[in-house]
Amino acid sequence: MQTSRARLFKEYKEVQREKVADPDIQLVCDDTNIFKWTALIKGPSETPYEGGVFQLAFAVPEPYPLQPPQVRFLTKIFHPNVHFKTGEICLDILKNAWSPAWTLQSVCRAIIALMAHPEPDSPLNCDSGNLLRSGDVRGFNSMARMYTRLAAMPKKG
Repeated sequence: MQTSRARLFKEYKEVQREKVADPDIQLVCDDTNIFKWTALIKGPSETPYEGGVFQLAFAVPEPYPLQPPQVRFLTKIFHPNVHFKTGEICLDILKNAWSPAWTLQSVCRAIIALMAHPEPDSPLNCDSGNLLRSGDVRGFNSMARMYTRLAAMPKKG
């Protein structure tokens, strides 16, 4: 438990330093609990998520960094590897390919990469996976864009 706290404090300091270096990720630690974090990530450019800001919730387990954090989208997103209702993310590094070398910041980068390169063959959202698998990229993009506009873009006026 002490080692995970020490590691999270170290990551917290890193995040403070990297705020300028990585404008696409804003990681925030809960004021009262070092094991709870939220992140705001920008939708990658040239994807249907461009222009959107997506909120992620991190629940960091006690044995961290030996075990991966649990991460989920709080912002609704139409993506084959994200469960539409729960926000659960299907990403190998959050499951069996986890390594203590990963940090919360690098997990955010991996999620942004996943947003840009969906894996329709292991879908948590079958509707979006099916659109991509059947080659209907236009249909997928328009649905993903619509949800990005509805859920992830600041409301005007």
